[in-house]
Amino acid sequence: MNRQIILIAGPYRSGTQGNADLIAQNLARLEEAALAVWQRGHIPVIGEWLALPLAKAAGSTRHDDAICESMLYPVAHRLITRCDAIFRIAGESRGADMDIKLGRQHGLTIYPTLESIPAV
Repeated sequence: MNRQIILIAGPYRSGTQGNADLIAQNLARLEEAALAVWQRGHIPVIGEWLALPLAKAAGSTRHDDAICESMLYPVAHRLITRCDAIFRIAGESRGADMDIKLGRQHGLTIYPTLESIPAV
């Protein structure tokens, strides 16, 4: 098994009603999943790792302003075209579901559990 670039997809803002603490908890869950993917020998990426700094550089001041909105999904969708697979962590997320749909269109492997990701 070769190393794969694996997008971690799951809730970021979903279920938070805009609460910054809950959003931070969701990001922490994504990052915990990324660490687990790293420990299996792969290269994890999270769309927000790229989108949030870009949005800030473009003048975003909140996670739900128009600038941030214009970055979050498009950055993830561009990133998907460079990934080998997607790991979908648990939790309702319209954005993650869109990521899975797009990943399937691009022929990516979709991992529903950490255990389904082969170790390198």
